[in-house]
Amino acid sequence: MFNQLQQELTERQQAQQQLTERNQQLAISNEELARATRLKDEFLANMSHELRTPLNAILGMTEGLQEQIFGEVNDQQLKALKTIEGSGSHLLELINDILDVAKIESGHIKLDLISTNIAPLCKSSLAFIKQQALKKRIHLETQLPKNLPDLLIDERRIRQVLINLLNNAVKFTPEEGCITLEVIFSNSAIHPKIADSSSQHFLRIAVTDTGIGIAPEHIKKLFQPFVQIDSALNRQYAGTGLGLSLVKRIVELHQGKVGVTSEVGVGSSFTFDLPCNISPSASCKTQTDHSSKIETHQSSKKTSPLILLAEDNQANIITVSTYLKAKGYRLLLAKNGQEAITQAQSQNPDLILMDIQMPGMDGIEAMEHIRRDPNLTNIPIIALTALAMKGDRESCLAAGANDYLIKPMKLKQLEATIQKLLAKQEYNS
Repeated sequence: MFNQLQQELTERQQAQQQLTERNQQLAISNEELARATRLKDEFLANMSHELRTPLNAILGMTEGLQEQIFGEVNDQQLKALKTIEGSGSHLLELINDILDVAKIESGHIKLDLISTNIAPLCKSSLAFIKQQALKKRIHLETQLPKNLPDLLIDERRIRQVLINLLNNAVKFTPEEGCITLEVIFSNSAIHPKIADSSSQHFLRIAVTDTGIGIAPEHIKKLFQPFVQIDSALNRQYAGTGLGLSLVKRIVELHQGKVGVTSEVGVGSSFTFDLPCNISPSASCKTQTDHSSKIETHQSSKKTSPLILLAEDNQANIITVSTYLKAKGYRLLLAKNGQEAITQAQSQNPDLILMDIQMPGMDGIEAMEHIRRDPNLTNIPIIALTALAMKGDRESCLAAGANDYLIKPMKLKQLEATIQKLLAKQEYNS
């Protein structure tokens, strides 16, 4: 009995030792996982900044040249500029796709849900791929029933889904083929699993093509990230293999479901179903009145608004300053946070454009200093950043920014944001 007890005691001690070692190994593994996650986030943030910064100058100058801000251009030059803009925009889409997949996987993406009229959304998405379809003489058809109910969706994300599906349809449909965009309203759940007690209404959006089709054994691979179903297609059709993965994840974030049917040599039909809470459409009149009010306030100013641009990248300085000067604004320049504070205190500008990534004192710290000055508290600040990761917007707003734009931004969008904040400032004063 004594020997038996000794044996059991020894076995328990050994088991305890093994358990302790495993816990230590698990702690080390968790620490390594946390470190890897942190490094991945840092890499994505750096990649976002390093790639977006030159793109901001490329797309911004292209936009300015097309508007003839830098002087007159002929038709042949305009055609070349449109090619540059298209290629730059495509590169930006690839960057956004990679970042979006990373954000969704880490749970960092949030939907901005608004009541949206689906018919104009479908038409604007079709317009995006119309030129590509015309080049291949592809016939585009739409089947949009009248009086479709509004959807509570993130409009930008669902447009992203539609454009992805339509782009694929054009890419894989041979010349003189046909693509159909159809919307079907159902007052009962198309997919019972995604129905709930509060909503039994669904919209199904289908993109059907007469393309090359997909073999049954490849359909399961379609929605996996970074995967193209046939390695031979990699050389024939460009892409990251992220499009359909994003489609699936975005639709599922909306509590919806994707589906596909296909036949090799005949074509494919991709569908996604979204729950629909019938609600009154948002008034467009309010937005129109607001924009006209902005123009009225802007035009009523006796002198041109003075804009302080805090930016260290020379290409971006030339792009933004040339565009805004052509639009009638006066410009001040600061190349770091400390210069921005000094210029703001001495010149009292009407608005500040604050880049976030600058040498020495960055934009966040500069905004915090400016907001602590009683004389500068009410100056509108727009944060301009090539970062696009979780918390960047919140950090900028918390530091004192009134608005936040991600590079590369459209120069028209920048001017519209400036007008909005200046009009609000004048109205409050």
